[in-house]
Amino acid sequence: MAIAKRMRKALDGLDRNKNYSLAEAIAMVRERAVAKFDETIEMAMNLGVDPRHADQMVRGVVTLPNGTGKTVRVAVFAKGDRADQARAAGADIVGAEDLAEQILGGMLDFDRCIAAPDMMVVVGKLGKVLGPRGLMPNPKLGTVTADVASAVKAAKGGQVEFRVEKAGILQAGVGKASFGPDALAENIKTLFDAVSRAKPAGAKGTYIKKVALSSTMGPGVKVEVASITA
Repeated sequence: MAIAKRMRKALDGLDRNKNYSLAEAIAMVRERAVAKFDETIEMAMNLGVDPRHADQMVRGVVTLPNGTGKTVRVAVFAKGDRADQARAAGADIVGAEDLAEQILGGMLDFDRCIAAPDMMVVVGKLGKVLGPRGLMPNPKLGTVTADVASAVKAAKGGQVEFRVEKAGILQAGVGKASFGPDALAENIKTLFDAVSRAKPAGAKGTYIKKVALSSTMGPGVKVEVASITA
């Protein structure tokens, strides 16, 4: 009953069929983020692609100018000097074969996985574990790199990976409800621009069809696409 009452209150004054301007949508989402914790603000985009086709996959990475507000735990596969550099940069977990054994044993207490190139022989064996969770290091995303320190700092500093899922939906966090409207707007526009630039060659017709914002516990608010680029 409490959940239903809260949702009814959150829907009060919200037209689910209307596309609001970006400023209006941010205000409505923040007003409805009334949980006892700092809710994540998420952006969902309906793209005109079929990710089952390789030439229509949308994937990339972008650094949000105001960060995500989330504490990101980073695991790094590295040895020697690179392992020391990763620790100095703030990596939460650093290892090599020992780390691979822990992961195979069920330890997945991290949000991002980075690997030095010479560690991919070890990491490659973890594809079935890391792949489905979106944690497999990838050179195109900068998570397979000789400069592990910079990759760790980027992951900790507001870097967001995005990837279109089945049915052409792409979702990513763009901040917290405690962020000011200007900070959220800047993050949203940065992610929108990154997804726009990642338009695949196989995409036909309208690429970005719909955009919506929501908080962790709140309803979705549709956003007028043109207002994001205004």
